[in-house]
Amino acid sequence: MKQADKNIAVLRGDGIGPEVVNEAIKILDVISEKTDLRFNFNNGYIGASAIDKFNHPFPDSTKEICNTSDAILFGAIGDPKYDNNPKAKIRPEDGLLEMRKYLGLYANVRPIKVYESLINASPLKANILDNTDFVVFRELTGGIYFGDKGFDNKNNSAFDTCRYTKDEIVRISHLAFKEAEKRRKLLTLVDKANVLETSRLWRDIVQNISNEYKNVEVEYLFVDNAAMKIITNPSHFDVILTENMFGDIITDEASVITGSLGMLPSASIGDKISLFEPIHGSYPQATGKNIANPMAMILSASMMLDLSFGLKKYSEIIEKSVSDALDNGIVTEDINKEKNYSTTYVGSWISERVKKLL
Repeated sequence: MKQADKNIAVLRGDGIGPEVVNEAIKILDVISEKTDLRFNFNNGYIGASAIDKFNHPFPDSTKEICNTSDAILFGAIGDPKYDNNPKAKIRPEDGLLEMRKYLGLYANVRPIKVYESLINASPLKANILDNTDFVVFRELTGGIYFGDKGFDNKNNSAFDTCRYTKDEIVRISHLAFKEAEKRRKLLTLVDKANVLETSRLWRDIVQNISNEYKNVEVEYLFVDNAAMKIITNPSHFDVILTENMFGDIITDEASVITGSLGMLPSASIGDKISLFEPIHGSYPQATGKNIANPMAMILSASMMLDLSFGLKKYSEIIEKSVSDALDNGIVTEDINKEKNYSTTYVGSWISERVKKLL
């Protein structure tokens, strides 16, 4: 029985974004060739490339592509010519924030998994890393990044306001609790409730919601304590739930323990559409050199198949193929400085492994 076509918005973005997205599309093309699934790719501009072409980091043409798609594959955003110019009035990152708000992408989901073959690449000792496998749910549309802000040149002062509503906290909390039910049934709320009113609101709401999930154990950690525990005892965690800025910081901290930023996928969940991207950023130093690790982007496409399309079978095949590549030393230079392969070679190897497993 033929399945309905899946329309995917492809936003390659900046830096290494286009290179790694191309490798993820290789994998999806293989699945199309071997099954009755069909993926239609619609390309749009975002970030610095969109500023250069449209003078806007998230142009109307890209909005329209997103509106008519079932999911979004997103590469990376950012360019040194804007990063190094403090007076730039338009920045690539503005496009990412606008896109999250426009599409209602309210929950960033980041799995943190340590692969056995990469344990020695981590800055932490192997005995600390054993059995590390957790996921962070970071709220994306509220908090200090979106609150009122201002700069007073006269008094040389500035302010940023952190604001949250009950509804913003409730919707992501339910997602996190449901994920905890599927896993080890432990949810950790990370906040700063000893200082911040917004954290007290988070804690109060999560305590109430926990009554609906009696089989999930809930613990509460201040963000400074959580940051230390992620390094000293990462295997303790199962599902971490937190607000926007804290989540931004601790997910980047947690990503380092895996051995390579190039291994970590993520999803940004919305009510109507979800976006899937690697966490590594645009990595401009590697642009055009064919050395970037495509695995995080490939694993992001795997998350898309599972979370947006309910195709867990194919998602698991991709994950197995990536694991096989690691076990066979088919890796880029971020993982092995002495013996490594190009971005395109690694992507092709994984796509061939997927083909064999289908």
